[in-house]
Amino acid sequence: MEDVKDKLCLAALIIIFITLCGLAYYFLVYQTKEYYVQIDNTKVELLTTTDNMKYRYTLTAFNEAGKEKEIEFKTTRELREGAYLKLDVMAFRGVVSWNEVQKEELPDRVKEVYQ
Repeated sequence: MEDVKDKLCLAALIIIFITLCGLAYYFLVYQTKEYYVQIDNTKVELLTTTDNMKYRYTLTAFNEAGKEKEIEFKTTRELREGAYLKLDVMAFRGVVSWNEVQKEELPDRVKEVYQ
């Protein structure tokens, strides 16, 4: 009887471990958050690297609720001054993609910041 209880406990622990690993993967690797920035080319740094990313921007970004966060990302070229970008940000990887958007496409709280 105790052998069955031990096996059930072990199976339950394995299921809990797999579930926790899946949740950690989702929240730390898979899930992205959206932030919005306006390009300010006075805050770009030219990099001397051997990879394709030659420029690094460090800008103040805002989520859709208007919460502020400083974000750093690299690009292959200098971006258009004043352009608005939507950044997809992962917890450990940082900015994984960005797209230029029009001011009308910004969330209302972000529009208020950039008035």
